[in-house]
Amino acid sequence: MNKVEAINKLAMLDRVGAYVLTKGDLAKAFPDEKEKAFEKSLQRLVADGILQRVAKGIYVNAMARSKKGNVIEDIAAVLRRGHFSYVSRESMLSEYGVISQVPTSRITLMTTGANGFYETPYGTIEFTHTKRRPAELIQRTVNVQGRPLRIATKQAAVADLMRAGRNTNMIDMTELADA
Repeated sequence: MNKVEAINKLAMLDRVGAYVLTKGDLAKAFPDEKEKAFEKSLQRLVADGILQRVAKGIYVNAMARSKKGNVIEDIAAVLRRGHFSYVSRESMLSEYGVISQVPTSRITLMTTGANGFYETPYGTIEFTHTKRRPAELIQRTVNVQGRPLRIATKQAAVADLMRAGRNTNMIDMTELADA
C-alpha cells in the first residue's frame, strides 16, 4: 500500500468512528497486501506518524477526527474486544468523589477477559478479571452517552475495589453514605 492509499482508507474508517484499530482490522482494510509488505507498510505508517502504536497489535490513527476525550477508554475497549469491560474501582470512585486521590493518566477496569496491564501513550490501562455474569454486570453498571465503556455504580466500584483486595483506607465514608 502506498501512503496516499493508506491515508484515504484510514480517513474512511475515521468517518465511521473507527480510529483505534487492531493489526487484524488493518489487515482487513488492506486485503490485497502480502504479509511481509503489510508489516513493512505498518512500520512505515508508524514511522511517518500516521499511525501510533499504543500496545502490541493496537494502533491509533493519529490524524483521526473522530477521536474523543476518552481515547484511553476506546483503546481499552479494543484491547478486550469481545469481553464485557467497564470502568470501576479507583477511576470511578475518584469521579464520584468517594476517594480524594485522582488517578492521573491511569484507568482501572473490570473485565470478563484476562487481567492485564498496558502502558500506552494515553496512560496506563489496568484490567482486573471478574467472574460475574454479564447480566449481573449490566445491573451494576451505567451506560453514559459519549463514553465508549459502561461505568460502575458507586456501590459496584466499592465492591470491586474490595474484591480486588485494593486499599480501602482512602474511601471517604461520608461520600459513600448517600450511595
